[in-house]
Amino acid sequence: MLLATFKLCAGSSYRHLRNMKGLRQQAIMAIGQELSKRAIGGPTPGAWINQVRRRSSLLSSRLEDSLYSDQEMAYLQQGEEAMQKALGILSNQDGWKSETEKANGDKVLSKVVPDVGKVFRLEVELDQPMERLYEELVERMEDMGDWNPRVKEIKVLQKIGKDTVITHEMAAESPGNIVGPRDFVSVRCAKRRGSTCVLAGMATHFGDMPEQKGVIRAEHGPTCMVLRPVTGNPSKTKLTWLLSIDLKGWLPKTVINQVLSQTQVDFANHLRKRLISGSAPAAALSC
Repeated sequence: MLLATFKLCAGSSYRHLRNMKGLRQQAIMAIGQELSKRAIGGPTPGAWINQVRRRSSLLSSRLEDSLYSDQEMAYLQQGEEAMQKALGILSNQDGWKSETEKANGDKVLSKVVPDVGKVFRLEVELDQPMERLYEELVERMEDMGDWNPRVKEIKVLQKIGKDTVITHEMAAESPGNIVGPRDFVSVRCAKRRGSTCVLAGMATHFGDMPEQKGVIRAEHGPTCMVLRPVTGNPSKTKLTWLLSIDLKGWLPKTVINQVLSQTQVDFANHLRKRLISGSAPAAALSC
């Protein structure tokens, strides 16, 4: 029975079974159930059972990849690329210059990165545990327009796997209409690395969200937010936000730098207010 089931699962090697994803899923589940029965009801599994388990695990991994289309795999890879690039920029401590520093310790730094341009780095400490920030910034992402005046709307266009999404963000007009209407289409991913949570993203193309009339399609470069508990005080969180944006259009660099730096300062202020007044209960961290 078990060997027959395994052969059925391995049917992906045959052309007429390659696209029968549901059948392969059922076969893999059957393998797991059969192995469990033998492990519980009989002696210690022999070498051949362990070999089948290893092959089953490999098939499961390959099946997971096969569940995604080529485009979805490209989005997943793009999200991972954004994370690696953004973390690489943050890890290089050379060349950062202070843009502004507030009395409460919030500070914005900047530097010019080859092939990326000028990037901005916000560093703040928040009196909330990391789980609360994750909930607000990821699980309730589409509510950001309710508390951040810089954001008019964020909509999740597609979810891929457990930690990657495609989003459309409509930015609110800046004070004095210095920067006109802008929108962004981005791939975003959230992953846990030990006690640290990383939220990363970058611009992407999504066929069902073409450019809109009267709105300039701006682009996020590799960007990320890093959340980690404050050392010795896990009820507080250190947030580092790397911001890289190409606003497009004809805007003087001095205006762009001023707008982006102030955007980060304002974000920290609005996020604090949201965390204090928000009624959402802390959820289990799942990144």
